[in-house]
Formats: sequence, structure tokens, C-alpha cells
Amino acid sequence: MNKITPLFPGIYKINNKLVTENLTPGFKVYGEKLIRRNTKEGKEFRVWDPYRSKLAAGILNGLKEFPILPKTNVLYLGASAGTTSSHISDIVKEGIIYCVEFSKRMMQELLHVCEKRKNMIPILGDANKPKEYSSLIFSDIDVIYQDVAQRNQAEILIKNAKIFSPRYAFLAIKSRSINSIKKPKKIFNQEIEKLKKGNFTILQTINLKPYDKDHVLLLLKYST
Repeated sequence: MNKITPLFPGIYKINNKLVTENLTPGFKVYGEKLIRRNTKEGKEFRVWDPYRSKLAAGILNGLKEFPILPKTNVLYLGASAGTTSSHISDIVKEGIIYCVEFSKRMMQELLHVCEKRKNMIPILGDANKPKEYSSLIFSDIDVIYQDVAQRNQAEILIKNAKIFSPRYAFLAIKSRSINSIKKPKKIFNQEIEKLKKGNFTILQTINLKPYDKDHVLLLLKYST
């Protein structure tokens, strides 16, 4: 029998694989493996691939605190086709995920996922311009999750935090998107200093090797 080990609310390990309980049993988002349990509830779990999700990589690399809970409302910047946001959807069963994506091509794939998952709301928009989509967000935001390949990654998060006032944020920093010549560590430190000036406290910095090269995931607390 597959042994289930809880890590955080809604996040487990089964046979050393990271999983979330499938909100839409039988439906796959990105070809992930499904694990079914022979229980009265007939639960089904989705294997969460750390090579496809920086949040999964961060959890496996030692994330100590996970502020996304079953009733949490999340603003997801850079939702792409819905890989990571769909796993967050599994976790926030009573919350809402506002999925902001700039690419129309990716939005087509994201829409297919959101049709199946009623707690995911797709927003075609530019994360650099939060005022343009602020009217589409009708509940308080508890957590911002940002995974955007832009040069001004810290500034984007600060702009959105000023409008939506989250309690926490996750930021995936991609050093090569900011500067392909400078050493990643120097870039990470520069972005962290910008975030501190933008009223963020750094709770944890996680290197995402071996799942992603030259990436870190930051867990942040925001104060207004």
C-alpha cells in the first residue's frame, strides 16, 4: 500500500513523490501521474513534478513554512499553462487563485484548465500593470506567487503588493532573465535588497538546484 506522509496542509509524499489531492479526479493538467487510493473516499493524488514547478522544487529543497492553506486567496503572476497553479488549486479548495498570464498562446491552455477547476480565474494581463486587472479581483489577496521571466522581477512584485496588500509572497527569481553576464548570487542579492526597501521581509531563500539552474525561490512576508 502507498504510504501517505503529510508535509503541509494539502501537500503529501507518497513513495517519496510529492503529491497533492486531485480536485478534479481523472483530469490531468500536464501529463502528471495519478495515484489512486483504495479508500472509502476514493481519493486520487497528482504527482507534483519539481522539474516542472519551482514551488515543488522549493518544497523538496527545504521550504520551512507554507502560508497557502485551504481557504487562502492567491494572486498568481505568470501562471503560464497552469502547471503549478493547478496544484495550488488542489490545496486551496475553499480559496480562489487569480491566474494572471500575458501570453495569449499560454492563456489558451490555461483556459482549458480553469474550465475544469472552478477556483481558478484566468486573467489575460501584464503583471507589470496591476492597476489594469485590479478590478477583476473581487476578494482579499492573502498570498502573491510570482514566476515571471522579466528583468524587473522585484519591481513587479512590489507594484502588485502595493495594490493587493498580501500577507505573504513567493518569488521565483531567474537570474538569467535579469542579466545573463553577472554572477547569479550578485543578482539575487540585488533583488533581495530591492524587496527589503519595498516592505518585504525575507523569511527564506531556497536554491532550486538540481531542478532549476540559477534560480532561487524566496518566501517573503509583506508589511504595509
